[in-house]
Amino acid sequence: MKLIVWSLPAALCLLIGTAALAQDPVRVNPTDPQPTCTMCPGTYIPASELAGYTQKALAEKLLDQQVRDIDIGKAHIGIGMVHRGKLDKPAPDSVAEHDQISEVYHVISGAATLVLGPDIVNRQRRPATMRTVVEFNGPGNNGSEVRDGFAYEIKAGDVVVIPAGTGHWFTRIDDHIDYLMVRIDPDKVTPLKSEAQSQDYLSKPARRGE
Repeated sequence: MKLIVWSLPAALCLLIGTAALAQDPVRVNPTDPQPTCTMCPGTYIPASELAGYTQKALAEKLLDQQVRDIDIGKAHIGIGMVHRGKLDKPAPDSVAEHDQISEVYHVISGAATLVLGPDIVNRQRRPATMRTVVEFNGPGNNGSEVRDGFAYEIKAGDVVVIPAGTGHWFTRIDDHIDYLMVRIDPDKVTPLKSEAQSQDYLSKPARRGE
């Protein structure tokens, strides 16, 4: 009887331990891949904050603004808001290309013609001190046109993915275009920007060049 009394708790412990291990793959196989951003919190950006950037763009005649820049472990993710006004023909040397940062556009309002392609004519290195280079999209080039590029008519609701090294060129904007920008920065060349920094930026006039 004494042997049964002592073996029952032992059996229960064994069963409980086995069940716990089955529910915890890390304990079963500690060599499994682990999260690349250890204990990182998620990031929430309310629509009101994004709208604040659009309002600021209109009030202060700004084009591209970085809302946040977030460390996700293996990369930084930048969230930007861009407002472009009416464009009848492309501005000189207005093709843009970024060496290390890929971009995703989600068009919020308006419509435009956007030309994409890797063959950029008359490449000109962007100054390393340019604000957009330092804070938004890293080193890259401008150019006069995209040779053999694909022209897309983009409008509200559309999504555009632009890999690093691909030229992107607005050749026409009907009235305006507003889009949310997601910048993928695997080399972490851009500085982080927190919610507090975002609110501070929105609270006062932008510095020249923003």
